[in-house]
Amino acid sequence: MYDLFSLRKVYGETLAKIADKYPDIVVLDGDLAKSTKTQIFAKKFPARFFDIGIAEADMVATAAGLASCGKIPFVSSFAMFATGKCWEQVRNTIAYSKFNVKIVATHACLSVGEDGASHQSCEDIAIMNVIPNMNIVVPSDDISTRFFTEEIASLDGPFYMRLPRSETERIYSEDKKFQFGKAEVLRDDGNITIFSMGLMTRIAVKAADILANNGINVNVVDVLTVKPIDRDTIIEFLKKSGKAVVCEEHEINGGLTSIISTIASMNYPSKIKSVSINDKFGQSGNWKELFTIYGLTEENIVKNVMELAND
Repeated sequence: MYDLFSLRKVYGETLAKIADKYPDIVVLDGDLAKSTKTQIFAKKFPARFFDIGIAEADMVATAAGLASCGKIPFVSSFAMFATGKCWEQVRNTIAYSKFNVKIVATHACLSVGEDGASHQSCEDIAIMNVIPNMNIVVPSDDISTRFFTEEIASLDGPFYMRLPRSETERIYSEDKKFQFGKAEVLRDDGNITIFSMGLMTRIAVKAADILANNGINVNVVDVLTVKPIDRDTIIEFLKKSGKAVVCEEHEINGGLTSIISTIASMNYPSKIKSVSINDKFGQSGNWKELFTIYGLTEENIVKNVMELAND
């Protein structure tokens, strides 16, 4: 049995840990600090924490103002609210001016579980990716979450970091060093490549193990930075295999599948299948059951790889 880690808890703990190193960090939340785990920061640095209430547009605009004065605002809420309710403010107030605001959204997509479709933002990557100047990071475990929480604090400009509600297993070693803008190659011994992000990376690794036990080796690439996307690594693995399965806890339209398909069509046309949400809203239920209902499973990844292998 593997240990499970809450990425939002790791985010809150890391913020509190690095705040002395970065005295300009301030944290804003929309009445969800207990859920986003920014309450960990609030307890340690109450004078640097602002609960704006259920007023996400105001929260984002306030963060932009703080950034204009030299602060490093971290803004947190559920992904549905942090991207959807205040998209215009994110676009016009933060990204247009390249303000140094870090939007860290938790409870993204189906991992929200029982809260249902109204709270399950499965479109957030698409609507943030289309905004100029925005950077997007999607950690896949506790180690990458810890690293990128501090990394985006050290980098200038607008950032969106996406975290799930549910816990997940560790993928990387404690001493692992990442690089913003670079994908991580987890397996490099096959004729088919699995590209994944977020919670789907652990599932992709399990699928790769199942395939290996059946004599089929695959490459696995964890796309930790969605924007700017690591085009070089993606093209490299498309050229190696010419076949890929893209795995994402996100809508197929506008998400990682769309991004990689665009890169492929312009650089190295390849056969691509997608394990994603196919133009559907979420629903209420246990997140693991929802992943099964929507096909976000190792079995479905294996099925898609086998179809490509036999094509």
